[in-house]
Amino acid sequence: MDYKNAGVDIEAGYKSVELMKKFVQGTMRPEVMGGIGGFSGAFSAAAFKGMEDPVLLSGTDGVGTKLKLAFLLDKHDTVGIDCVAMCVNDVACAGGEPLFFLDYVACGKNIPERIATIVSGVAEGCIQSGAALIGGETAEMPGFYPEDEYDLAGFAVGVADRKDMITGEHLKAGDVLIGMASSGVHSNGFSLVRKIFENELTKEGLNTYYDELGKTLGEALIAPTKIYVKALRAVKEAGVAVKACSHITGGGFYENVPRMLKEGTRAVIKKDSYEVPPIFGLMAKKGQVEEHIMYNTFNMGIGMIVAVDPADAEKTMEAMRAAGETPYVIGSVEAGEKGVDLC
Repeated sequence: MDYKNAGVDIEAGYKSVELMKKFVQGTMRPEVMGGIGGFSGAFSAAAFKGMEDPVLLSGTDGVGTKLKLAFLLDKHDTVGIDCVAMCVNDVACAGGEPLFFLDYVACGKNIPERIATIVSGVAEGCIQSGAALIGGETAEMPGFYPEDEYDLAGFAVGVADRKDMITGEHLKAGDVLIGMASSGVHSNGFSLVRKIFENELTKEGLNTYYDELGKTLGEALIAPTKIYVKALRAVKEAGVAVKACSHITGGGFYENVPRMLKEGTRAVIKKDSYEVPPIFGLMAKKGQVEEHIMYNTFNMGIGMIVAVDPADAEKTMEAMRAAGETPYVIGSVEAGEKGVDLC
């Protein structure tokens, strides 16, 4: 009896590391110390030695049950982007610049080619956000996960000069709310998504083309989460002070928008101020999901919201467009009880 007979293939683990090295290498930053395979990842503090009062920011998250679609579609090259996005968007939301990322893959059976494909997506997310992938773990756990399934989570660390942090303390009535378009469902609410489409959760069902979507159901649902780091950096470089920011994740508008507000301010968002992607209309209709629940579960087409002074609104949107994003003026801040009104 040995470890391989118990279901853990050490050699497969070695092969996975070799296959993923080329992807990891593409994420390196000058501050990364050492190579791949050490007991810890090292990152030089030189990245922020010029700041007056550097503050480290961190975020951790996973992909959730969206992974079930990846299993059904046998498509594993984009869920890593989702994993990175969920973490670095939170860091950027506080005004931080992502520095490095670590990933954790737990699987029933280590299939090196599949693990490398997953990590290729993580690396792509790191490249999009400017973070270095400096470490990770692949845990083969036979008997805990089915052989053809895995879980994926990650952890990001970023930095901001304290004076540049986005805290909401200077928010005031009259400030403009600008939302950046999402790529679709992103990586939240998939337990409800899977319930709505439970009869379509087959390879055939997911590969069915929908005219209203302009693509297959699987393509619409698996689309990776947008990473807004470069857009927020562009806004800062344009000289705009973002007063408050909200990453629209689990809990949708009703949970996440109030998190960007200070006491005595209320967000008013106009639902017709931007184009809601058709996947949300399809889900609402097919699942008979009432509107409030939709806005309390999904991003409904807006992945990130910032609050700026009205005089900075156009400059903010120009910077976002230059970074490749699609911005909309979706509402404003009013005096009132902390919360959000959708009208």
